Formats: sequence, structure tokens, C-alpha cells
Amino acid sequence: MPEKKLPQELIDFWPEVFEDIEIDVIPDEYLHSVIITFEDGVTWNVDLTDEAKEQDIQTVLYDLVEDYNYSIFNIDFRLDVEKIKRDVSKRTNSFLKKRK
Repeated sequence: MPEKKLPQELIDFWPEVFEDIEIDVIPDEYLHSVIITFEDGVTWNVDLTDEAKEQDIQTVLYDLVEDYNYSIFNIDFRLDVEKIKRDVSKRTNSFLKKRK
């Protein structure tokens, strides 16, 4: 089974945390945007701001892929690295305080 490592540019952002992480699922709240590239070279950048996240992202993306399945060349999920870093730091600090 191949490793599901994070992209190198993300690992480079915070290597001491991201280097050894393997992923299977990315929670919706950590998605920043989705970049869809079509076979004809057209690229859509689907911004997943807080307003967009009020919708059911999974359904929206599923419908989009269903509608354009045969013309999609690539789908690139972009993460909100700052939010991930903030949440990991916050939870780590909380955990360490409880251990004292």
C-alpha cells in the first residue's frame, strides 16, 4: 500500500510536524480551495471560504465531478495551512497543560 504523504511544499512549511504525517481524509474545515484543471487547459479555482463552507462541500464537489467527469484532467486540493498549524499548536498546548 503506497504512503499517502502530504505535498512537499506543505511539508516544507512546517517540517517538524508535517514530515511524518500520512493522510487518508482531509476534514472540510481545513480545505482552502480546490483547483480543477480541464483537458482543454481551462482552470477553475473553487474558493472554499467560510461562506462557501456553509454549503455541503462534499455534495457540491461530488456534483461538480459528476457533471464534468470526462473533461477533468486534474483536481488539486489546497489546504489552509495556517488554520492547521493554529489548531495543532492549540491542541498540543492544551494537552501538555493537562499532563502537568
